[in-house]
Amino acid sequence: MLYQVGCHGGGLALRLAKDLAENNSGARVLVVCSEVITMALRGPSETHMGNLVGQALFGDAASAVVVGAVVPASDSDEAPLFEMVSASQDILPGTGEGGVLAQLREEGIVYTLHPDMPMHISNNIEELVKGTLERAGLVIKDCNEEMFWVVHPGGRKILDMVQTTLGLRKEKLEVSREVMRQHGNTLSSCVIIALAEMRRRSAERSMATAGEGLEWGMLFAFGPGITVETILLRALPPRNRPSP
Repeated sequence: MLYQVGCHGGGLALRLAKDLAENNSGARVLVVCSEVITMALRGPSETHMGNLVGQALFGDAASAVVVGAVVPASDSDEAPLFEMVSASQDILPGTGEGGVLAQLREEGIVYTLHPDMPMHISNNIEELVKGTLERAGLVIKDCNEEMFWVVHPGGRKILDMVQTTLGLRKEKLEVSREVMRQHGNTLSSCVIIALAEMRRRSAERSMATAGEGLEWGMLFAFGPGITVETILLRALPPRNRPSP
């Protein structure tokens, strides 16, 4: 059980599930992310605008995924969608504890959202991508043509700056933007909802894999710290894949 982790909780839970599955033969690990932000709803405060922004941005949601380490037999009902090739956590330098805070007080959860958070993320995102690919021994020449992207929809400005910094076409982050349009920032559950949305779209378009027809992809979750969870994904070809 992980409590009060914040927006990077989904990436953190997936990383821990990967470790559990790989170290317990035949295991299947159920990951459930649940956020009930309406419990913190209250009237606006003239002295703390962060609360108003937080209540407008964050939303309730729950998501779940099953993680395993052994490829099922060909006659199995299981149909894996993505392989987590690697998973890592980084705390961005110079951000300290003031990047984003969610403090539990007597009146409820009080949000402090630093306006420089998108800038800190965009200043470091290229190095995180480069380091992840190098450790995996992958050579990616074009991030648009060779990769799919699952970026935590923490806010419009974060997505805009990540897109600009990495030189991504607008459609590469459309899944993240659609999740934000439908649900808002649902903290830890966001990235799993985004994976489900990508799977749904790929199935509708009869693409070769759940990763928009591409093999390799990157998942990012951003949270307090500023903490970044980075997961290198490999979309698997369909094997008795059920309809979405």
